Amino acid sequence: MRTVKNLQELETEDLREHVAAELARTRRRSAQLTDAVDDEDLVKQHSPLMSPLVWDLAHVGSQEELWLVRDVGGREAIRPDIDDLYDAFQHRRADRPELPLLGPREARDYIGTVRDKVFDLLDETPMEGRRLVEQAFAFGMIVQHEQQHDETMLATHQLRDGPPALTAESPPPRPSEALLAEVFVPGGPFTMGTSTEPWALDNERPAHEVHVDSFYLDTTPVTNAEFARFIDAGGYREPQWWSDAGLRYRHKASLEAPRFWFRDGDRWLRRRFGHVEEVPGDEPVVHVSFYEAEAYAAWAGKRLPTESEWEKAARHDPATGRSRRYPWGDEDPEPEHANLGQRHLQPAPAGAYPLGESPCGARQLIGDVWEWTSSDFLPYPGFAAFPYREYSEVFFGSDHKVLRGGSFGTDRSACRGTFRNWDYPIRRQIFAGFRCARTPIADEC
Repeated sequence: MRTVKNLQELETEDLREHVAAELARTRRRSAQLTDAVDDEDLVKQHSPLMSPLVWDLAHVGSQEELWLVRDVGGREAIRPDIDDLYDAFQHRRADRPELPLLGPREARDYIGTVRDKVFDLLDETPMEGRRLVEQAFAFGMIVQHEQQHDETMLATHQLRDGPPALTAESPPPRPSEALLAEVFVPGGPFTMGTSTEPWALDNERPAHEVHVDSFYLDTTPVTNAEFARFIDAGGYREPQWWSDAGLRYRHKASLEAPRFWFRDGDRWLRRRFGHVEEVPGDEPVVHVSFYEAEAYAAWAGKRLPTESEWEKAARHDPATGRSRRYPWGDEDPEPEHANLGQRHLQPAPAGAYPLGESPCGARQLIGDVWEWTSSDFLPYPGFAAFPYREYSEVFFGSDHKVLRGGSFGTDRSACRGTFRNWDYPIRRQIFAGFRCARTPIADEC
């Protein structure tokens, strides 16, 4: 992988080469996820929470056609007749199997035709003069969009029944050194968000100064073993740890443990991509809702970090006073930094990736599990929707909570220190975990 500190460093021809490589790399992942199962699995809805895999496959092609072939390239429409079918705002996921979708072969042929036209226009598209193409933004948006749907398809694989269809090597072990349970982040201002990252999306913009009071943050995400102690202590049964909304959801969904966990005598087992295995105690817990994370934090005498606390811990370098692109610096993620891109089909043990450590000493802030924060998904001061309102603006408000950091299923192209994810607080099929924060008492500051 070629390390690129910033796309602004690249000359136009190098930028085109980088875009072509990212498009090809992303499509290989989409193929891996859809070629791993037969046509029956592709058209089946494995959960009403998710689309059939074949819908996601054609949808990424439809978005690529709309933005790159038609808008950027000004070319004739390839399949205008399917625009509504693959408009995510037109049809609920639960209803999509009833639509006259493209079949597996048709979907593959369609996305291949679209990609051929995109590669043709890439050679002649100016990378300046229009905001949509500056530093190849539209191409980067499509790469990120497809990778986001690849992570969605990976979540669908986790929900499907049947034998394993995906394989991956195990993540690296945790280093043997002892780590502090929490790190201290001094109070003060820092730069949140970005105004310079070429492929950053509208909700990450603009850069702005935020003051954060001093706080403590868990060095690593909460582990399965730690979460199991919460369960054993009656955490799911004790209303005192739950918010009113969380308590209502706990009762409605009959929550007793993270999704995919089940008891076998005195031990916990889990189902992971078709495998049944004992829950590994040293891994970050995954497949928990915001409400479960919030209840655990209350039980532990802590709280969830705010979004600004999370970003300060991940990006702020007190030695220079500036915010980094990533916890380890400005270089794109390498395998030794973080667990990203479906390289492993599970989180790495808590404390892994010492080379990905942030200036405050926290680890695994990027990769492994998305981390719930206590913050609602809201616009930054000076926010401007671009290039369309439906990417971010329509989701702003108290209905969605912010998640940060990416998971083992998140690609490096769709994960930065500024990247913001959001979802309903009830969601558990996503690869989400959390870490806790706490406010110092007087004699700790």
